[in-house]
Amino acid sequence: MGHRVAGARGRGDAVTVLNPYARWLELWRLTPDGPGFTTKFGSLLMPVRAGGERAMLKIAGHEEERRGGAVMVWWAGEGAARVLAREGDAILLERAMGGSSLEAMARDGADDAATAILCQVAAGLHVTRAAPPPDSVVPLDVWFRQLEPAAARCGGVLAKSAAAARELLASPRDVVVLHGDFHHGNVLDAGDRGWIAIDPKGLIGERGFDFANLFCNPTPQIAAAPGRMRRTLEIVAPLVGYEPRRLVLWILAYSGLSAAWSLDSGHEADAKGALAIAELAAAELALMPGRSMPGSVPA
Repeated sequence: MGHRVAGARGRGDAVTVLNPYARWLELWRLTPDGPGFTTKFGSLLMPVRAGGERAMLKIAGHEEERRGGAVMVWWAGEGAARVLAREGDAILLERAMGGSSLEAMARDGADDAATAILCQVAAGLHVTRAAPPPDSVVPLDVWFRQLEPAAARCGGVLAKSAAAARELLASPRDVVVLHGDFHHGNVLDAGDRGWIAIDPKGLIGERGFDFANLFCNPTPQIAAAPGRMRRTLEIVAPLVGYEPRRLVLWILAYSGLSAAWSLDSGHEADAKGALAIAELAAAELALMPGRSMPGSVPA
């Protein structure tokens, strides 16, 4: 959730509020269309109008956001918001104005339909493109670097998550540019344009990584509901052409990584939710035919 910049009544106050955006408003001849706000990463956003088009001005406040901007340009509006302009830390994006929300769908009994939409959008993002990917994309083995130390400290299901990550990262398949934070809140309704992705992290690796986060969202309650993981797996695996066991390994690895991030930053409640998904994934994996649990000794 963003934090809104306080409104201003006096002329001097208005200049203060608009100051972070002023350069880009002038450069791209934009008109503010609402108050500016900040993201949890410190990026600044403001709804604007570019000519007659509604757009979103974003000024990156973190390296992840800058990498994401490069990926948005590379996607060229295919499955993602169109980039109208980009320079330095600033990017101007089309603003999704549709009235639907994937999170609301999931809450209101259409979770399976929301999952299918997410799979379709991901497939569009993962297609091969003629241009080489941006140089700034981060490999998954680097992205996972916090998991092993957390597993060594905490053991338990985090050790299983780390073992799953080692197995997956040692033999990647279907390597693509990844969104990196693909979930219900980062895919928006753009009306006639359909559903479009925003806010990528700019990663590269096996495409299964992007689907893992669907199983952790849109809320901890929905994600951990009885039977939800199995049902969602039965939707996602055939839609995206993925072997179910490998997909569950990605869920186990990703949820462990998410828990490690939360533990390292002191967000105990978030860590608890991620660990619950990791436990469900480990239990699901144990029921599957084939090889034993990663890191375990076959009977």
